[in-house]
Amino acid sequence: MNISVVIPLLNEQDSLTELHDWIASVMQSNHFSYEIIFIDDGSTDDSWKTINQLSLKNPHVKGIRFLKNFGKSQALHAGFEKASGDVVITMDADLQDSPDEIPELYNLIVKDQYDLISGWKKKRYDSIISKNLPSKLFNWAARRTSGVKLNDFNCGLKAYRLEVVKQIDVNGEMHRYIPVLAKNAGFTKISEKVVKHQARKYGETKFGMNRFIHGFLDLITIWFISRFGKNPMHLFGALGFIMITIAFCFVLYLGLDKLFFNPKGRLITLRPEFYITLTTMVIGTQFFVAGFLGEIILRTKQGKKRYTIKENLNLN
Repeated sequence: MNISVVIPLLNEQDSLTELHDWIASVMQSNHFSYEIIFIDDGSTDDSWKTINQLSLKNPHVKGIRFLKNFGKSQALHAGFEKASGDVVITMDADLQDSPDEIPELYNLIVKDQYDLISGWKKKRYDSIISKNLPSKLFNWAARRTSGVKLNDFNCGLKAYRLEVVKQIDVNGEMHRYIPVLAKNAGFTKISEKVVKHQARKYGETKFGMNRFIHGFLDLITIWFISRFGKNPMHLFGALGFIMITIAFCFVLYLGLDKLFFNPKGRLITLRPEFYITLTTMVIGTQFFVAGFLGEIILRTKQGKKRYTIKENLNLN
């Protein structure tokens, strides 16, 4: 199979038929073998009913239905598990991503041997205040922190080699950082392509300003995991060592001062340096404990499903 199109969605019943017809037309005109995997992330409208209807007229349509809303990252993870195409394309279901971009994205992966191509919506039709400016700030911070030089981390339109999506673990709200996850997994041929952005045709956006707050928090998380995920003691142990060293220096100072320079002075317990020593010793010990706990958890954790699938459609 040439292409798997993975489409997470939430309450997009009005756009699904038009999106399906558009994708099918592109695939047929380019003679691609394909599958379209819709992941219904707990929709409360008739999205799943529409997906069922589409599957009856097109056997290439497959579906996954979550028991409730688990989030876009979990939806992508479920889609990636089932994808079987040589190239995997992800796109949003709101018609803001153009299926006409698929052939060129496919060629960049297959002919130019890229691991991942991320779309860049250079010209956007979103609100400047609510999306454009926060998005620019977010992308700048992501580039500086991750070292992945992309202009648009948030774009849902991306293309991957199959091996990439099978190796990365998309969880929490890490869908924004799939290129970073891919880089950390060893897939370094990552680039971007300017893609057409279209105004939303049906419904309302599911994302508010809080997604950028969550995005920055996730950015800190992925930086930490990238640097210290395999050895948390390297961070917490270093911080603990610094705290214990500071405490030892204060103990040495207080001891020498009391013995040789000021034997009849105030009691050590009445001096502020004594409480600084206690505080740094406690903090240092806590850092070491955090490091040990992190190492234990890392070595004993077991795989656990982060979502519950209610129904599958045309999938084994």
